[in-house]
Amino acid sequence: MTLLPAASRLAREYRQVAERVRTGDDETAAAELNQVATKVRRSIITMIDRAKLGHIGGDLSVTDILVTCFYAVLSVDPEQPDWARRDRFVLSKGHCAAALYSTLAHCGFFDTDELATFMAPLSALNGHPNKVKVPGVETNTGALGHGLPVATGCAVGAKLDGASWRTVVVMGDGELQEGSNWEAAMAASHHGLSNLTAVIDRNRLQQGARTEDTNRLEPLADRWHSFGWEVREVDGHDHLALRAALRGSDTGKPVVVIANTIKGKGVSFMEDRVEWHHKVPTSEQVEAALAELAR
Repeated sequence: MTLLPAASRLAREYRQVAERVRTGDDETAAAELNQVATKVRRSIITMIDRAKLGHIGGDLSVTDILVTCFYAVLSVDPEQPDWARRDRFVLSKGHCAAALYSTLAHCGFFDTDELATFMAPLSALNGHPNKVKVPGVETNTGALGHGLPVATGCAVGAKLDGASWRTVVVMGDGELQEGSNWEAAMAASHHGLSNLTAVIDRNRLQQGARTEDTNRLEPLADRWHSFGWEVREVDGHDHLALRAALRGSDTGKPVVVIANTIKGKGVSFMEDRVEWHHKVPTSEQVEAALAELAR
């Protein structure tokens, strides 16, 4: 199956918005990013309603991180998804594919009309992202604990080539209970991968419970420090704080951004409720969610 084609009009709009975000004042940047994030959240609600499948809580918690990465930080070209000098982006929590697809579509990697096929039979937009079908997807993800190892390999490759591009990987906090992450974290520190940034979507909920009840992660910052990483902790829904935290390394070490988020962010009756990990809203709840996001 060939990659979905780029949407040139949306790609032009993306470049214009990204330019305003990156060169304008803070007020302009915050307004632009908030507007895009709201569009992405509305798309997520609509996609999951149509498919009757998805992981809506995590999609909504990671939205601000994805929007900030693509509009404020990453050097990418939606019309040339395989551009050799692009920054590499890996969504390790691949079950939150709806948030990634919506973000990529609004950037113009493919047309937003394609979002209506989410999880439909034979659709390119599967429940987990597939790099041979969806432009902007660097690697297939969904088996948790794989994203950071892959991203570490990307960063090693850039270092060996003397390339200037960066690798950013977004991870769920629940998946930090997978040991492969800590092997990769140790390797990244050993190799001095200052071109690698990991972002933790720290919403403190996983499939059936709170992370701290399942397998305690705190003190999380201290754990990453002990593995030799530069640690930054921010409000994961503050676009300007995220933009600042996603700058390059200050220390020559790999960077981890602990982004404190709220599962279900933006829809009050979903926020910080574990059942919305993969619960599907009723038609009445969809209407209420879209109305809330329209305010």
